Amino acid sequence: MSFEYNSVVARKNSPETLKALVDALRFDPFYVAISEDFADDEARRREALARYFDYSMSEGERRGRLVVWPDPAIGAAVWLLPAASSVREGESEAKAAFLNEVMGTHAAENYHRIIDFMRPRAAAVVEESAWYLSIVAVAPSAQGRGIGARLIEATLAEADEAGVHCYLETFDGRNPRFYQRLGFSAVGFHVEPVTASAYTIMSRRPKYRQPR
Repeated sequence: MSFEYNSVVARKNSPETLKALVDALRFDPFYVAISEDFADDEARRREALARYFDYSMSEGERRGRLVVWPDPAIGAAVWLLPAASSVREGESEAKAAFLNEVMGTHAAENYHRIIDFMRPRAAAVVEESAWYLSIVAVAPSAQGRGIGARLIEATLAEADEAGVHCYLETFDGRNPRFYQRLGFSAVGFHVEPVTASAYTIMSRRPKYRQPR
């Protein structure tokens, strides 16, 4: 199975949500690296990141979970769930085409080098069936109000019901404490060579919930 990336981004996500994600994540080392081709033009870098988040949100809606706050200007969470190898291969090909065209060749190379470093390290410490929290972001003006937790709690409850682990990777040293309150534990700590930045792999076991 293959995917044409143009058909994926044709369903436009709210510009307000894309702006919230860009504002929240534009200084994250991963997103700096994958927008490096526009490092000298912040307006174009923001536009490229918005298109990347648009793609990622549509990807989450298609093969995982996409949760958008009722006020779309506040933020969103994107989850990816395990898929058959044929689906993953098709998705990878489509994403590679998207990255080359929209983010630029050098940025696409950065993306693949980062992912190639991170993927086997996560696989070594995370259940193969785990659900992946790819993105969660809240507009800076709305942070500190518990919105980030509420954006992901419903999917965590769903994962608990299904009896599956969840995991994430974060480059922000402030985040592990936040995720620990939601049941995640650090299971790996590495320095990623493209960004020269430390990141933490965190995993969460399913919790038993009392039937309602």
